[in-house]
Amino acid sequence: FYFSYGFLLLLLPILKAVIALEEKIIVSKLGDNATLSCIYRGRELHLKNLRVYWQIADDQEECSVVHAMISGQDNKSEQCIHFKNRTQLFWDRLENGDFSLLLLNVSQSDERRYKCVVLQKSEYTRVIHQAEVVLSLAASYSQPILSGPVRNGDSTGEEVTFSCKSGNGYPKPNVYWINKTDNSHLPPSELKITPHADGTYSVFSTLKVKATSTMQIECSVENKILQENLSANYTQQKQSGSGIESNKNLEKNGKGAQAAGIVSIVIVIGLLAVLTCWLWRRRSSKLLSY
Repeated sequence: FYFSYGFLLLLLPILKAVIALEEKIIVSKLGDNATLSCIYRGRELHLKNLRVYWQIADDQEECSVVHAMISGQDNKSEQCIHFKNRTQLFWDRLENGDFSLLLLNVSQSDERRYKCVVLQKSEYTRVIHQAEVVLSLAASYSQPILSGPVRNGDSTGEEVTFSCKSGNGYPKPNVYWINKTDNSHLPPSELKITPHADGTYSVFSTLKVKATSTMQIECSVENKILQENLSANYTQQKQSGSGIESNKNLEKNGKGAQAAGIVSIVIVIGLLAVLTCWLWRRRSSKLLSY
């Protein structure tokens, strides 16, 4: 190889037009290891005749080298500091055309478009394969917690407030309020998304609606990248006073049980008194006969 890596970067726009570009989207969770795919479906290869370059596809970056392999050896001289000790090739797969890159402990700053370029030396040096990989990061949100109004009477027609919260997710979620009686969407009264130091988000939303006798409200938190949709539900019983009715019945039942207990005690005491009198009279009659 008689040209430098810098010269290669100048040639890449031209080479891109020559080789069909393969593009993939990789989804990884924050903190996990991500495999950036780059696979060449050609004949068997020899590492000593190969150069493999992984770089950031954005030409505006000051440093774009993610990983480089030259003639079967890693070359870290021009690797960006951000990727030091965080990248590795799968050496047992290289000669079979698998030039995928393992990126360790991914964070938001790794959410980029990457380019893989493979060159081979035979009579002359030529690009035999290139690919682009878009790395998207995500984290699952926690199960939403939905709080609704506590109704002790008939409050139909009054304005009531629901609140919904979830956290530890990425990227920013979509939050939906749904009236389950007709599956209509309701506009939130408040929506607050808060970023955290670890890059994740928490979300808090409220909904104000007019109360009905049969309210069925759902709060849904959607993570589009992970295609996750977590929800929590609130259901209002038809008879809003049923709780009070139940308390009255319990009170009546309690008083009835108390009265029955008192009657039972009186009966037992009466029986004991009768038995005592009978035993005393029997003993007295024996004494008189003696």
